[in-house]
Amino acid sequence: MLELDIQRATQALAPIDADFRRWCELALQQRKADSEMTIRLVDEAEARELNHTYRHKDYATNVLSFPADVPDELLDIPLLGDLVICVAVVEREAAEQGKSLEAHWAHLVIHGCLHLLGYDHIEDEEAEEMESLERELLAQLGHPDPYADDETESTPH
Repeated sequence: MLELDIQRATQALAPIDADFRRWCELALQQRKADSEMTIRLVDEAEARELNHTYRHKDYATNVLSFPADVPDELLDIPLLGDLVICVAVVEREAAEQGKSLEAHWAHLVIHGCLHLLGYDHIEDEEAEEMESLERELLAQLGHPDPYADDETESTPH
């Protein structure tokens, strides 16, 4: 079971809670344990501040993943972690990359959830595994390959 808390810390329009739940449940289907996570939707100022604080990069990014670094058996709750998503960056990227807004939202939520599960894209081999899984999950939703045109794409963070 997924316990999902959605925090809307911006007035910008974003998908409905049911969409976030559907995307998270799809990405987390390989996890057999219950999961508790938060998605925080933010403006560019908060995204930039968090990206600077935690990644030492001075710009607002699309998605930040904060895995809970505590073994499940040490908590009374099955805390998986948090995603912080900048609504304005998601909208801008979708427009710049010629993607549907829904497909880009689904991709970033799935990408962030996979990070919470321990996937990464630093090494080429890890990136291929993660991107392959993202393609498969997005195809299940009827969305195209988000990496089809890598020259114009920015990899989610």
